[in-house]
This record gives sequence, structure tokens and C-alpha cells, in this order.
Amino acid sequence: MNQYDLNLILNPNISAEQVQIEKDYIENAVRGAGAEISNLDDLGNRRLAYQVGKDREGYYLMYTIKASGNPETAIASSLRLRDNVRRVLVVKDRPEWKTKKA
Repeated sequence: MNQYDLNLILNPNISAEQVQIEKDYIENAVRGAGAEISNLDDLGNRRLAYQVGKDREGYYLMYTIKASGNPETAIASSLRLRDNVRRVLVVKDRPEWKTKKA
């Protein structure tokens, strides 16, 4: 199994209950694709680098998942259909990116 980063930006104007509903849906989508969640960083509302729709902010969720195959097609395609999801990015985690170079 390979390790991936699943980064999502949600609508910044949703309530705490709606955020929890989205997290539950994401968890079910990840498990349904045969992957497992190893870490979740809930960063909350942050300013975006550029405007998405009419929003200058977004609610950030960053997951670390372990999956086999290609989670981009299995997980990200179903998450993009959600109304509160603005952006989805799945990146394969590579250990050489985390090493410091002298």
C-alpha cells in the first residue's frame, strides 16, 4: 500500500454540523475505495491564494491515507460531486520530498 495526501477545500460558510457530515462522507468514501485514513489535519478556515467562485477563504481538511491502486479515480471523483467541496487534490507521498538536503 502506498501513502497519499488527500487535501480538500470546503465551503467556508458551512456550520460545524455540516463539516462533520462532510468528514463522515469523506471517511466512508475512503473506506469504500479500500483505503484507510492514518491522519487528519483539520486546519479550519484559511485564506485562499486566489478566489474560488465568490469565496476568498476555504475550510481546509488534509488527510493522510494508505491505498493501493489509484485513489484519484476512486475517491476524488466521488468527492468532487459534493456541493460543499470546492477543491480535491490527491498526491502520492514520496519520502525523498521530506528529506533535508545539505
